[in-house]
Amino acid sequence: MALPRLIYRLALGLIVLSSQGCWNRPAAEAPRKLNLYQNWAVRPGDDVVGYSVRGGLGDIAVDVRGKAIYMPFNGRVQPEEGFDSQCVILSSPEVPAYLFRICGLRKPRLGEQRQGDSIGSGEVVAFATLRKQTDGTWAMVEPAKDLLVRFLSKS
Repeated sequence: MALPRLIYRLALGLIVLSSQGCWNRPAAEAPRKLNLYQNWAVRPGDDVVGYSVRGGLGDIAVDVRGKAIYMPFNGRVQPEEGFDSQCVILSSPEVPAYLFRICGLRKPRLGEQRQGDSIGSGEVVAFATLRKQTDGTWAMVEPAKDLLVRFLSKS
């Protein structure tokens, strides 16, 4: 008889905690539309005979084997509009002329993040660095190796 009473108390406690907002729920984050300067026929998020494309021209795919990806700067993580949460966009006031797109994260942490925070994990993750153009579009540029190191190791 003591076990059912314990289970009842634990369930009641969980209901009380969840109703008080003590669970760490991801913040609702508006998708960000990314207006690319370059367009290619195959892009991350596309489906090719049942396989999901994780990267494209301009992306660097890294086999991270389920390990965490870290925030390289203080900033914000948003889902990319139209990619069903397969790609996220990172922005930071520390590097305002750049955006970073990451595709292939499982359960990405959205919203404001601090440098060194884990923003998700994945198997094969594709990274892209984008630089703002004078016309307001974003062009893919080669990501610096030291930047990839910051994404892949906690700083």
